[in-house]
Amino acid sequence: MTAGNDPVKVMKQEVGKAAAALVKSGTIVGLGTGSTTAYAIEYLGNRLRSGDLKDIKGVPTSFQAEVLAKQYGIPLTTLDAVDHIDIAIDGADEVDPQKNLIKGGGAAHTREKIVDALADQFVVVVDGNKLVDRLGSTFLLPVEVIPMAIAPVMRAIEKLGGKPELRMGIKKAGPVITDQGNMVVDVKFDSIDNPAELEKTLNNIPGVLENGLFVGVADIVLVGEVKDGQPIVREM
Repeated sequence: MTAGNDPVKVMKQEVGKAAAALVKSGTIVGLGTGSTTAYAIEYLGNRLRSGDLKDIKGVPTSFQAEVLAKQYGIPLTTLDAVDHIDIAIDGADEVDPQKNLIKGGGAAHTREKIVDALADQFVVVVDGNKLVDRLGSTFLLPVEVIPMAIAPVMRAIEKLGGKPELRMGIKKAGPVITDQGNMVVDVKFDSIDNPAELEKTLNNIPGVLENGLFVGVADIVLVGEVKDGQPIVREM
């Protein structure tokens, strides 16, 4: 991964590096999904190779994270084999001022929520354009649904005031299928006034596995920005 002269890529690298620097030797690390998190995984691998970091194990949140971890030499484990996660690093599609998130652009939000919520410290890595005043203002809310329940779930979401749309594959005929073998419905809400309440309401619809609202889970949000052509990282 070389950034060249692209300040946005350099900024994403710096955010990933800042997150990777928070990981300590001898810890269990949740490995998230997405372009910025990929740099964090790369830098964790660099720290292991240099000897700066020792004896860590990663818990991947997706097939993408698993492949990257293997590529960069990070030993992997599973939730069956560990009784805790010390730190998780993951991205987000939106972050509000209370550090609540919308995730699921990569259709991995179910595994991400399991791993991120279990972590003693959950570090979010984003670029500045992911910051919003209110969740749902720029990004649709992903909801993972068991295939047989797509029609009744979409009707139930419409009754809640949402506008659901089945996520379709790119360069693939048919819908996006998650690592769990389910489908994703992307929902537009005119306003998400109470993210915590909506998260519970959606998850109580029979057939819904999980949704992309992450409320009260994030501990640290590292924000990358480009100012005057220079990448900077700040903690929100």
